Amino acid sequence: MDIRYNVERVLDRVAQAAHRAGRAPEDITVVAVTKTVDVDRIMQAIDAGIRHIGENRVQEFVKKHEFIPAEVKRHLIGTLQTNKVKYIVDKVDLIHSLDRISLAKELNRRAEGRVIPVLIQVNVSKEPTKSGIFEEELERFIEQLQPFEHIRVKGLMTIAPLSSDVEAVRPYFARLKELFDRIKDKGYPHVDMEYLSMGMTNDFEVAIEEGANIVRIGRAIFGERYV
Repeated sequence: MDIRYNVERVLDRVAQAAHRAGRAPEDITVVAVTKTVDVDRIMQAIDAGIRHIGENRVQEFVKKHEFIPAEVKRHLIGTLQTNKVKYIVDKVDLIHSLDRISLAKELNRRAEGRVIPVLIQVNVSKEPTKSGIFEEELERFIEQLQPFEHIRVKGLMTIAPLSSDVEAVRPYFARLKELFDRIKDKGYPHVDMEYLSMGMTNDFEVAIEEGANIVRIGRAIFGERYV
């Protein structure tokens, strides 16, 4: 497994997708998904140019945190349970998976003077196995977040349906971009629509073409997971 080669290949594919969409490659953030990946391999990716890592599980996040250089940004991209907030709230740079008011309330309570950047997870495909709010609930959800002064909504995130046909998932990405633009135009307080996190190993190029500026890449960098 040549992680340096994989990182270079992913960055090249990101650049090509950005150029096809008339966008600048440097505007796209690659988050290397480090679920089940040991610190040695994470460091290889960092040495190859990765500056953002994403963990799905709080336990792994905390275990690896002290070994990761301070300049590397840390993302929590998996479902976050309210009873785990206290372990990561002072360590995380961006939470991708805000999907319920109870979680927002706990983040706000544990912030201790910080402002916690979050993305709202939207279940665009309405798959019952996926987390996230439905698009019809999005604006009401944002309104309900207004009292939480220690939370700053920085954008939206989604996970597209798994499909061998990447064109089949394009409409889901296009729809999230529409929602992103609509919320941005509303000008809600405490909402800075800066990040659109969508696209993974199977479909990140299509996601970039449809407006993603954060992509979450695991297997294309670290190989298949066996855990």
